[in-house]
Amino acid sequence: MSWWRFWNSGDNESGDRPDYYAEGVELARKERFHEALTSFRLALRQRPRDLSTLEQMAVVYTRIGMTDEALRTYTRVLDEAPDRPAAHYGVGYLLLNRGLEEEAARHLAAFLQARPSEPDAERHVRHARETLARLRGEGPEVSDAEPDGSN
Repeated sequence: MSWWRFWNSGDNESGDRPDYYAEGVELARKERFHEALTSFRLALRQRPRDLSTLEQMAVVYTRIGMTDEALRTYTRVLDEAPDRPAAHYGVGYLLLNRGLEEEAARHLAAFLQARPSEPDAERHVRHARETLARLRGEGPEVSDAEPDGSN
């Protein structure tokens, strides 16, 4: 981990700070979730209000079953920026898993309204659209599980 190398080297001759956010994303991708959280916490020390870091932390909390913490973290993001699609998506499915269908539907609708433009977002858009249709009684039964198997 770069934070360990950074502190273990005794000094940082280049003056560059490690990119804890990128490190956290990479660790999460490798399913090293607790280490990813450490990196994300360090990233927040550098940029305390970074919403992308908070969203990544919420995803990791969800993956390790800390759903209360995930919900609090997503809510913190939405308090700062009510139009963040990823936070609405995460909150929507966390609430749905708690049986709070009306609140979940509100967040999924907000996600779809803000429709993210990232190339890999289409499967999430499709899943949210199908889930919302089911919640509104407009479509066939579909799984509440997120498209990547996490929930």
